[in-house]
Amino acid sequence: MRTPTEATARLRGAFVGSASGAVSIAAHGLGGGTVSLDQSTLALLLAACALVGTVVTSLRTRHSVVEVMAMLAVGQTIGHTALSVSSGHHHGMHNGAAMLIAHLSAIPVGAVLIHGAERAIRCAASSARRIVDALGHGLLAPCALAVAVPLGPAPTPKRLLLSSGIGTRGPPAAH
Repeated sequence: MRTPTEATARLRGAFVGSASGAVSIAAHGLGGGTVSLDQSTLALLLAACALVGTVVTSLRTRHSVVEVMAMLAVGQTIGHTALSVSSGHHHGMHNGAAMLIAHLSAIPVGAVLIHGAERAIRCAASSARRIVDALGHGLLAPCALAVAVPLGPAPTPKRLLLSSGIGTRGPPAAH
């Protein structure tokens, strides 16, 4: 069974990886860079974001907002690099500031949202655990253990019960 800690780590990894890819594409578009998502560029971006998400998932479990911001910054850098190595990539320096502002503004916003989602899942999991514990203790009433002890020899079964049925149900008796 997965613990809430594992669930929050997976949630954080999925959010950081997917946010890195989405913000990389959006910032490239805002910055005037061409976002030609051909198959190789898209595959490289998806692989980079999956790698970022996997690494973030494997890191220690509790993170502050600043640490999540650092993870997002690294993820966006990797996503931006994955988009930049495509064959049809070019963007002018006049819109580089818009791209940088888009990347830099997405980092704290994404970190606050991801950190809030982590806290929400921990709160929901602990509330559900408390409810299950309360229901489990309320339903189990103490009961006395009853033991049946025979007072005499067991009665012999009736002949009708011993020979009921059609035919024999087993190997023939040896004579």
